[in-house]
Amino acid sequence: MDIVAVLTDQDDYTKARNYWKYLKAKLKKENSELVSNTTQLKLLASDGKRYLTDMLDYNGIIALGKQFPGKKANRFIEWFTFSDESIDGKSKTKAYALFESSFIDSIEVGTAKGLQQIHAYLFGGLYDFAGQIRQKNISKGGFQFAVAHFLGNTLKEVEKMPENTFDEIVYKYVEMNTAHPFMEGNGRSTRIWLDLILKKNLKKCVDWSKIGKTEYMNAMIKSATNSTDIKYLLKKALTDEIDSCEMFMKGIDYSYYYEENE
Repeated sequence: MDIVAVLTDQDDYTKARNYWKYLKAKLKKENSELVSNTTQLKLLASDGKRYLTDMLDYNGIIALGKQFPGKKANRFIEWFTFSDESIDGKSKTKAYALFESSFIDSIEVGTAKGLQQIHAYLFGGLYDFAGQIRQKNISKGGFQFAVAHFLGNTLKEVEKMPENTFDEIVYKYVEMNTAHPFMEGNGRSTRIWLDLILKKNLKKCVDWSKIGKTEYMNAMIKSATNSTDIKYLLKKALTDEIDSCEMFMKGIDYSYYYEENE
């Protein structure tokens, strides 16, 4: 019932329970052996007593999620199967550790090398191309990123861009995103790169929790031709809590959330 409630956007427990009753009745009419997929465990109820409750195992939960086609079900399955042992899980752990490490003070701020240092730290041992500029052309959603053959020169031009004002910094961030120097992990690395530039030059960083995933992704898509939306989103989310561990960790959580497939 908990999973069904999530996948149907239902916050009314009674309605979710009724859905489960209806589904069980339907399955019985179809001669489906419901009990073969569930186990009953005693769970604590609101009256303080424990009652036998239908439970699904790991595989059963995934199978149930697949019965609800759509983005929400896909995201649920991705969340449920997420593991600290996955590439994203290990990379995220490294990203958390970056704040406490002495390495963060040695990163070149605002340079292509600095971005490579961040990428190598996050994905070292996970991707064989960690920290290495890509040699292949890539695209996303029909948009072609900087041509690999000219990427070296493109990065040099981005590196030279000024970063004295907020507008200059955002424009530089947008251009680096358009360059997309790595085969994978560009967004996660570049958002840290952006925060380091803001911290150094404006004594600010971004509270990423104030920027929703959809609005951020849409603004970044538009930024290739018009950076107005991303400037607006970033500006309203600026904070002076540049030394806050909590703010950094929260930023990492949202940064990795942005990259989840829907």
